[in-house]
Amino acid sequence: MNTTNAASNPRSGPSLSILGVPFDNVTTGQTLEVIAGMIASRKPHYIATANVDFTALALCDEDLRRILLDAHLVVCDGMPLVWASRWLGNPLPERVAGSDLVPKLLEMAQERNWSVFFLGGQKEVAEMAVRKVREKHPDLRIAGMLSPPFKPLLEMDHASICAQIRSTNPDLLFVSFGCPKQEKWIAMNYLQAGAPVTIGVGATIDFLAGHMKRAPRWMQMIGLEWLYRLLQEPRRLFKRYATDFVVFGLAIVKQWWLTRSGRQKSVTTSTHEIPAAVPVTAPPAPTSSIAEIRSPSRLDAAEVRSIEQSWMSILEGPEEGVVINCAETQFIDSTGLGLLMRVQKRCRQSGKPLMLAAVSPAVLKLLQMTRLSSLFHQASSREEALEKIISSSLMVTHSIPKVEPLHLDWSGAVTTSGADGLWRGALGVMQNAADSRNPVVIDLQGVQVMDSGGLGLMARIKDHASSRHINLRFTNASPVVHESLRHEHMEHLLAS
Repeated sequence: MNTTNAASNPRSGPSLSILGVPFDNVTTGQTLEVIAGMIASRKPHYIATANVDFTALALCDEDLRRILLDAHLVVCDGMPLVWASRWLGNPLPERVAGSDLVPKLLEMAQERNWSVFFLGGQKEVAEMAVRKVREKHPDLRIAGMLSPPFKPLLEMDHASICAQIRSTNPDLLFVSFGCPKQEKWIAMNYLQAGAPVTIGVGATIDFLAGHMKRAPRWMQMIGLEWLYRLLQEPRRLFKRYATDFVVFGLAIVKQWWLTRSGRQKSVTTSTHEIPAAVPVTAPPAPTSSIAEIRSPSRLDAAEVRSIEQSWMSILEGPEEGVVINCAETQFIDSTGLGLLMRVQKRCRQSGKPLMLAAVSPAVLKLLQMTRLSSLFHQASSREEALEKIISSSLMVTHSIPKVEPLHLDWSGAVTTSGADGLWRGALGVMQNAADSRNPVVIDLQGVQVMDSGGLGLMARIKDHASSRHINLRFTNASPVVHESLRHEHMEHLLAS
């Protein structure tokens, strides 16, 4: 959940991490209340409804994990996930199904005069869905409907799509491109689209159109809706469900086992004598203050409930960076992981670097198993963490280009959230090159993180240069960039 509005966002309990996905502990009613607050704020937000397939995909897709970390709300759309949360010690109150959420939102939209925009899905299905929605909600304001021709994510005309959406000024934007394409599209474009709430709805558009039927209520209640869908579309879903069953099943057992064994081995001494957090200033840079949060020996659900508010309030302070000192922490569960992810999200929002210091082997093993270790900067000791932050090696959360007349150096993180600044920098350099025969060079040697938003930015810059006959080259691609391009079959962007 977006922690900037924690006081106004109702929750049933602390969030938790299931296989690296940060689930908010909310009911359907609380979710609707949160969405109403988002619309009232008029600021863009995006929501993810994560099911088992989604969670299994995130295990092997770091881009998707980062998108979920930055999402303003992640709800649990699957009974197996609810069951897993019980095994992991922090029960989610209920399944918040997107196929239940959307009809309720349409009812609220009609009552509160919100406007709705439908994006994606097959054109005939989307048109049928809109017709049926109009029949059921005659007073609902439907801002528009758009079904772009199918293209790979990074080949879509994002600027044109966002311009059409923005021109209608919708309150709710429902995106139906399928997972994970819709989540990646949303992360790349929700700010440009401008809707206060954007939600990936997947197959819900098919349910609204009557193209597919929901399972009987009793099957939904006992967690067998997946079986009903499988019987409707066996050819399309059998392989996916079989893969999800193996990947998710084995991984959740492993997380449960690591948590269980870690709990038994952990130190049981009370940690309440250890201060929860202490702001520190470390020489030799007295002007650079850093908030140090000392993690207890057992960062579990019970402890999180008692320390969460104090941790989050420390992040509101004037300090320029944050260190979580894990030297005492010998055990962490799914709720403790959820708190670390919430702290990470708040730090990313405020531009403060975050370091985990002195992470024990037991905690590191769980971070690695849930694919979260790559999302946190780590240091072997408190002193090393303070030194790294003070030396400014982490002070820049997103890449800030070093600009020369026809040359850009990108470094750090080239991601969706920093893409606008990089785009403006590239535009400035290309404008300088418009009347020059010399090439524009963007050096990628220092790039440490590249997500789909960064790849989309590279494609956008390349297309812009080509359309204006500007010779532009990306050079010295780091291993991270090479791997990201290879994964998306976009190595051609490095060609001269």
